[in-house]
Amino acid sequence: MDGDGRDSGQGERQGRSDRDQAVAALRAGGLVILPTETVYGLAADAADPKAVAAIFEAKGRPRFNPLIAHVADLATAEKIAVFDDRARKLAEAFWPGPMTLVLPIRDASAVCDLARAGLETVAIRVPGHEGARDMLAAFGGPVVAPSANRSGRPSPTTYEDAIGETGSSAGAALDGGPCQVGLESTVVSVLDGAPRLLRPGAVTRAQIEALIGPLAEAADDAKRSPGRLAVHYAPDAPVRINAEAAGEGEAYLAFGPHAGGERVFNLSPSGDLAEAAANLFAFLRAADRTKPSAIAVAAIPDEGLGEAINDRLRRAAGFVG
Repeated sequence: MDGDGRDSGQGERQGRSDRDQAVAALRAGGLVILPTETVYGLAADAADPKAVAAIFEAKGRPRFNPLIAHVADLATAEKIAVFDDRARKLAEAFWPGPMTLVLPIRDASAVCDLARAGLETVAIRVPGHEGARDMLAAFGGPVVAPSANRSGRPSPTTYEDAIGETGSSAGAALDGGPCQVGLESTVVSVLDGAPRLLRPGAVTRAQIEALIGPLAEAADDAKRSPGRLAVHYAPDAPVRINAEAAGEGEAYLAFGPHAGGERVFNLSPSGDLAEAAANLFAFLRAADRTKPSAIAVAAIPDEGLGEAINDRLRRAAGFVG
């Protein structure tokens, strides 16, 4: 028994039961709410075109936007994608964790054409969430798992928000608690030529460049990455960025010291970018629930994690990135 009187063994058995139910749903062609360290995903068997199509239907997601294949470990990833020395260095340094690599496809049958948006590349990662890896290992193959929101909406970082967004389409759901990172994975393409940063995220440009040298900009490779639509992560209310204060009827996402007040949500009172990243989507949702005329957002430093936060905010505001 735990100190508070709960049976820890009972919790472990429940966890295995939930995992087994999720694996069974995937094998039957169903969808699963899957926790990761970044955001909650809506998962399906990556090899099953019908199951992948069900994700697009549940999310209302454009079919040209590729999905990320999640696997339990590097050994599994190497059966699916072609790794060169640069890609292997990144995987060994940042997996399990919030980094996605876009690589040449090795086994096209493992990740279906629909999931890859018809490309000869695959976006792949090993998630840092232990529960997700446990389910992936039990399933035994790659699972595509875009964020469990309706397309264009803020990504869910809690179980409750994931269920509220797409839970009605899922045959099973795993509750992994609040997401620790709260921001989608960094996406880097490692193909011919210089590696390219396709989407900033929790693993920063500086961390990557310290390992494999300078990164090129996304350019035409942007189509290979999820989350590259001009309007993305958007709440119902319009978003106004780099705002010094809220206007009449607006909610305000502050950053740093702030007096607070009605409809004020402080991403990080101490000005910590990691805390702001973890709170971003949850606070966008919370602000949106107040039915404001708009959501004003304070300026965020465009360095380190700030690059990824500002990328998401520009897309929420409808700016082409």
